[in-house]
Formats: sequence, structure tokens, C-alpha cells
Amino acid sequence: MDRQLVHAELERARADFRRLVESADRADLLRATNDTRWNNRQLLFHMLLGYLIIRALLRLVRLFGRLPQGASRSYARLLNAATRPFDQINFLGSYAAGQTVSPERMAIMFDHVVAKLHQRLDAESDTDLARGMHYPTRWDPFFKDYMTLADIYHFPTQHYDFHRRQLTLTGSPN
Repeated sequence: MDRQLVHAELERARADFRRLVESADRADLLRATNDTRWNNRQLLFHMLLGYLIIRALLRLVRLFGRLPQGASRSYARLLNAATRPFDQINFLGSYAAGQTVSPERMAIMFDHVVAKLHQRLDAESDTDLARGMHYPTRWDPFFKDYMTLADIYHFPTQHYDFHRRQLTLTGSPN
């Protein structure tokens, strides 16, 4: 794994998120997005959420990566079966939080979570980065059947870049 590449991905997304938030006015934030049911403000929160959940995903890999493969495979199957409720919670959570968390606070949260991910990545051993588990592939297009800890560090930026193209903020290329 190229740690510097992941650090660069994280920093690129962090700087871009801050730029988006700081340049958006109220009308921009309330405008509908492309191909989602969220407005720009809600989608920005959802993009932040992709980074916020990483710490939990890292803990799961650390746990399941030490168990027999069948444990994470069964867990992933169970989560795949719960895709419909997950999708509803995912939508409603970002909808509600996008209405209540200010864009300024989102930028602060983004900065904080990326700083923590940088620290965590630097502390990971190569053995830990190679540890992995099965994931619910129906939950997100960037979840693969089996993902290592190294893969998880790439996930939030893949998620970010995908949703970045759905924003309709004035003056920001999609």
C-alpha cells in the first residue's frame, strides 16, 4: 500500500470539501442534486459521513480480520439482507443531519476526521493493513466482497468522488 497516495487522497478531498462549503451560498446549498433525493447541503453531509464511518469500519476489520473467514462472510450476508432498511436509514440520516449541521461545522468535522485518519494510517502496521474481511456489497458500490484495511482507507475518497459529481453547486465543476 502506498500510504503517501492515501494521504494525498485524503488531503485532496479535505481541501475540496472546504472549498465547496466556503464558496456555496444558501441558494446553492438548497438546490437539488443530480440523481439523488438530497439537496446539495444534505449531500455534502452524506459525503462527510463517508469519512465519519471509516473509524467504525476500521474497528470491524480489526475484529473480523482475526476471526475465521466464515465469520465475516456470515456477517456480510446478514448485512446484505438488511439493505432496504439500511438504505432508508442512510437516506434519512443524511437528510436530517444535512438540515441541522451547519456547512461551517461540516467543514470543521471533515478537517478533524481527516486529521485522525492521517494519524491512524501512520500508526498501522503492514500486517494490519493486509488484514481484511467480507463486506455487504449491496450497501455501497465501492464495497467489494473482501476488503483489507488498506482498501478501507481508500473507500471514503472513492465515495466522495462519486457523490462530488452529483453536486450542483454554482461555480464548481462536477
